[in-house]
Amino acid sequence: MAELCPLAEELSCSICLEPFKLPVTTPCGHNFCGSCLDGTWEAQGAPYSCPQCRAVYRSRPQLQKNTVLCAIVEQFLQVEPAQEVLPDGWMPPTRRTDAASVACDLCMNEKAIKTCLVCMASFCPEHLRPHLDSPAFRDHPLQPPIGNLMNRKCPQHNRLRELFCPQHSQSICHICLVEHKACSPVALSQASADLEAKLRSKLAIIHGQINSAGVALEDVRARQQIIQENARKRLEQIRQEYMEMKALLDASEASSTRKIKEEEKRVSSKLDSIYQILLKKQKEIKTAKEEIEHALTKEDEFEFLEKSGKLQALSTKPVYVPKVELNQELVKEVCQSSSELKNQLKLCIKQQQDKKKPEEPASSMVPRAPKAPPHPTKKIPKEEKKQPKKPSPSPSKGPTFGAPEQLDDLKQAGPDAAVPVLPSSHVFKAKMLETFLGKTRAELLEYAAEVILDYNTAHINVALSENYTVASAVDTLQKYHPHPQRFLYECPQVLGLHCYKKGIHYWEVELHKSSFCGVGVCYGSMPRQGTLGRLGRNGSSWCVEWFNTEISTWHNNVKKTLSPTKASRVGVLLNCDHGFIIFFAVTEKVHVLYKYRVDFEEALYPAFWVFSAGTSLSICSNSN
Repeated sequence: MAELCPLAEELSCSICLEPFKLPVTTPCGHNFCGSCLDGTWEAQGAPYSCPQCRAVYRSRPQLQKNTVLCAIVEQFLQVEPAQEVLPDGWMPPTRRTDAASVACDLCMNEKAIKTCLVCMASFCPEHLRPHLDSPAFRDHPLQPPIGNLMNRKCPQHNRLRELFCPQHSQSICHICLVEHKACSPVALSQASADLEAKLRSKLAIIHGQINSAGVALEDVRARQQIIQENARKRLEQIRQEYMEMKALLDASEASSTRKIKEEEKRVSSKLDSIYQILLKKQKEIKTAKEEIEHALTKEDEFEFLEKSGKLQALSTKPVYVPKVELNQELVKEVCQSSSELKNQLKLCIKQQQDKKKPEEPASSMVPRAPKAPPHPTKKIPKEEKKQPKKPSPSPSKGPTFGAPEQLDDLKQAGPDAAVPVLPSSHVFKAKMLETFLGKTRAELLEYAAEVILDYNTAHINVALSENYTVASAVDTLQKYHPHPQRFLYECPQVLGLHCYKKGIHYWEVELHKSSFCGVGVCYGSMPRQGTLGRLGRNGSSWCVEWFNTEISTWHNNVKKTLSPTKASRVGVLLNCDHGFIIFFAVTEKVHVLYKYRVDFEEALYPAFWVFSAGTSLSICSNSN
């Protein structure tokens, strides 16, 4: 049966999971039971599709019986029962006999050991002696004890029924043979043996079917688990994509909000200045008013004339209030950018909802609809041609899903225009990089990863402690066991235990003595010895390095000197999905030290370098 299992699967209908019955073949080359396929297509309706490969047929194909496959299935079904494999240790049951319960018909106390078919009685050893010793009973056939002996008598002829008629499925006596001339009666023992063999064979087949059903159940459950796992991964992928889109939208909203607030602050500051000037002017006018009123009360003409001359020189011009307003062009530009982003989102979502079914395979032989002709060019009046073009939006607008030129074309084309294409992966990755460059430390810690140092990669001059979260350069050689991944010779380095192939991961490292050390990431295939085995000196690693008071970044043996920093903590952001690494100097806030954009080819490991004795660094926990 083990050899026939693959053949049994190939000769089974994928709809009913049973061997083919009157199999038919679809134009795409798949086989099904004729009745199963008819029922499926009747419930499905036009257009019809293959249940296995989903090939679509506009009209229902005319299918013929596959005679060759039908003959193969018939031969297989004849061979299969003989090849049935029973469970390990299974033995077919034996027929029970009631010989132990038959009592002697003479004494009625002892158990019978033989039954005489002539005397129609059962005897114990004592009362059986005459049948064994006397020649008068020599012709009496003896059998093992038979219970209910009277039931074996023919009710019609009162004779023992010793024959079985297969045609009528009943036991008969010798006189009944007259009525069964056309039949083929056999002895009861032979008929019983034949029927027992058939039942044993059927029982073996049933046990084999039970095993097959168990295997099928396990297979179905395994498929269900695989489907659930695939669905879970897809849901996680979708969640990640939407999180990134939300991050882009949040960044766009923050940029637009910041511009409006800055403009509002500028105008408000000017109005505050004007208010203070007007307040001072008001005080001056009130003072002049009081002086004039006081002068008018003077009775001395000389004093009045002397005072009034000065007061008459005071200006009585109306107060000028400058007009200060928001920059409407800026506000309009920001609002237009937000509106365009919203419209692009609507168009993209509508495009996904209205997305048509994929094209049918070539085997369906269904002609494709011709492409729609392009829209005729609309003639522009001369008056419109003379109008100058509107200036393109400034590059400081929030991110949009289409270029500005595409948006202008879309507005001119109207609602029937084609939806613009999404930006390229390169542009999207650049937007993601800009988003992460502006994140706060609290936002970066949302992607925190638990980094543990790998004992099997540590150089013999690198000591690990604090549950493999602290690496220190020491003069005493460590007694590490040889390992193919261990760094050797002039490479006092150690890698993280876990690698990252997808997702976004962030960790921080505290530099206890930042004189000769480095922090970075590398491929698992990076060399473990020699000049190329040092971080940043090959194309498989990226790092930030402290050498005396100099800070530099290294990749592919290319050095770039960085501005000095007093920070003793370094943050590393690894975005495997969008291909970039960012190194941060961590204080109360985070400051970007350097960034790399890379199309990663392998999984990446956190990597650490400690050179001078006494230098140590520790992996910070997520809570710090």
